[in-house]
Amino acid sequence: MIFVGRGALLKRAATHALTAGHRVDLVVSNDPADAAGGELPYLITTDVNAQAEQLIARCTDGVVWSINNWMIFRAPLLDSGLRIYNIHNGLLPQHRGLPSAAIAYALLHGHTQYGATLHEVDVGVDTGRVLAEQPFPIAPDARHHQVLLRGIQACHQLFQRTLPAVAAGHPPEPPLPREPLPGAYYGHRSLRALTSYADHPAYGRATDLGVAAPFVPELVEALGAAVDV
Repeated sequence: MIFVGRGALLKRAATHALTAGHRVDLVVSNDPADAAGGELPYLITTDVNAQAEQLIARCTDGVVWSINNWMIFRAPLLDSGLRIYNIHNGLLPQHRGLPSAAIAYALLHGHTQYGATLHEVDVGVDTGRVLAEQPFPIAPDARHHQVLLRGIQACHQLFQRTLPAVAAGHPPEPPLPREPLPGAYYGHRSLRALTSYADHPAYGRATDLGVAAPFVPELVEALGAAVDV
């Protein structure tokens, strides 16, 4: 299997798979720092699609995991027959896009639940068929960094829980239908619009990055740019 993404969450997942006895054919990241040390075979690239031929040739079981991944899969990878699964920090379809933005708006909009989602990857962004979830409640006084860090934990727990079935070629059946919140996509435009909520009573909690600030540089930049203006 192949892992695509970046950072500690990606490395932790690949290491867990290796320790559990699964073959890790390749770990693809856009951050050279990820490849430092360890036994994992890394490929550093800013365009996973440009490496399609190598990924297709090296993947021995046909499984690709997308974890903490900002690179969007396109053809020919999507048409290659590889089974590509994404672990998303957020519940779908209401928390599509950047987790840093989705969490901020979840707090602003009074959402009572967040979590992680395993879904198939298709041509859209976080639009593939949902296969499993790891939800958790959002406390009334929750702050951004608390939800983010618990979301990261939920992502790894969900990966650990679903890895055996995916590796065996029998991914989980989709969860029972629930009453989802309306679908929404949160990207960089949503980050830039956050300061328009400065008078919202939950704004302080929604933008309190705390110890998690290093994990969300895009949100730090958006909030900092607003202050500079």
